[in-house]
Amino acid sequence: MNRTFTKAVAGTVTVLSVAALGGCAAGDDPNTIDYWLWDANQLPGYRQCAVDFNAANPDLTVKVTQLGWDDYWGKLTNGMVAENAPDVFTNHLSKYPDYLRFEQLVPLDDTEVDFDRYADGLADLWVGEDGKRYGVPKDWDTIALFYNRDMLADAGISEDEMVELTWNADDGGTLEDVIARLTIDSAGVRGDEEGFDKNDVEVYGMGLANSGSGMGQAEWSWFTGTTGWTHTNENPWGDHYNYDDERFQSAIAWWAGLIDKGYMPRLETTIGASMPDNFGAGRAAINSHGSWMIGQYASYDGIDLGVAPTPTGPEGERASMFNGLADSIWVGTDNLEGSKRWVEYLGSPACQDVIGDQGVVFPAILSSAERAVAAYDERGLDVSAFTEHVTDGTTFLFPITANAAQIDGIMKPAMDSILTGQADVGSLTDANTQVNRLFEDAGEDAAGD
Repeated sequence: MNRTFTKAVAGTVTVLSVAALGGCAAGDDPNTIDYWLWDANQLPGYRQCAVDFNAANPDLTVKVTQLGWDDYWGKLTNGMVAENAPDVFTNHLSKYPDYLRFEQLVPLDDTEVDFDRYADGLADLWVGEDGKRYGVPKDWDTIALFYNRDMLADAGISEDEMVELTWNADDGGTLEDVIARLTIDSAGVRGDEEGFDKNDVEVYGMGLANSGSGMGQAEWSWFTGTTGWTHTNENPWGDHYNYDDERFQSAIAWWAGLIDKGYMPRLETTIGASMPDNFGAGRAAINSHGSWMIGQYASYDGIDLGVAPTPTGPEGERASMFNGLADSIWVGTDNLEGSKRWVEYLGSPACQDVIGDQGVVFPAILSSAERAVAAYDERGLDVSAFTEHVTDGTTFLFPITANAAQIDGIMKPAMDSILTGQADVGSLTDANTQVNRLFEDAGEDAAGD
């Protein structure tokens, strides 16, 4: 195994011994295809896909393994180093550039997959700088606002108002008005009323998970994306980030200001906590989150759940990051032909219809995504706030660049410092310089070679 790859990832994952990997990966039986995913909510659907695939392909057996997010990436990367990784795995756009850089992925251009049948843009996300495809799309997600209907009614806010929210970096627009109104201190005083105590808040108008690091997918990209600002100079495979842009810094200053006003929890209080669970416990009235979380938000007893679209920004449109997972094949698989057959099946209507009927995520194939919408509707959930981003064309692609792990190492502490009040947004200019230096140094190294 390439020792350069070992060195590059060692600082970003938990180092595990080969024995700790459990031997549940490629190499045990060439007729068994090991498949990994991290989302427990999707596990039943993919187990059914495996059963159906096994029945149609009696010469192959698919073994499905689900691991939690943190364990997943640590064991996957260490499995590649130990030459014991799964044949096929669910891949994420924030991770795949590094796997691609160190030649850990099999090109999938010769698979029998119709890449035109997926939602616009999804397949293109998985085309490397070399023009080859390294992932077969499996689903897509967008961002919306989950809210507590009872809290809205108590505050005298209509659901029509939630649908028509506006936002700007100067005063927050009607979004901040609603957030302030929904915030309540322990004495029952609302955030927009005289005598509100921002240091003794019982219910926050807006929940907080974390600072969003450099992507801010569910945390802040849905409002920064309405300003005309973009993460990078081009996407995918840009080589210059724009965290020094005044539009971005002003937007983040507004967001951090919600904490200072008492409308959003302090970042320090979120460590080890669950933003969705705080919502379910009645500690927050609105949470910005992704469509992959619909099932969890709908599961809380006593919560009458509503979902609103993201607000209209200063340029007159809504915005949502458009992300999509894909299935990739590890370069060390012992059964390349069988792995390709499984990946083709995962990306087919036969499997994606099964996933759609589960009503957990929106499958990449649009007809399968319609089945998911129907499944949500049967449970009384209106998910149009998520799907309208796609039909209305108000999405922008997840930024894909090299150096993702290093960028996170720079931007997470930089954003954390702003939300904790230890630095102002101007410090993002220095962080941006550090980020862009990664690409400059890489260019110099390439020239030297």
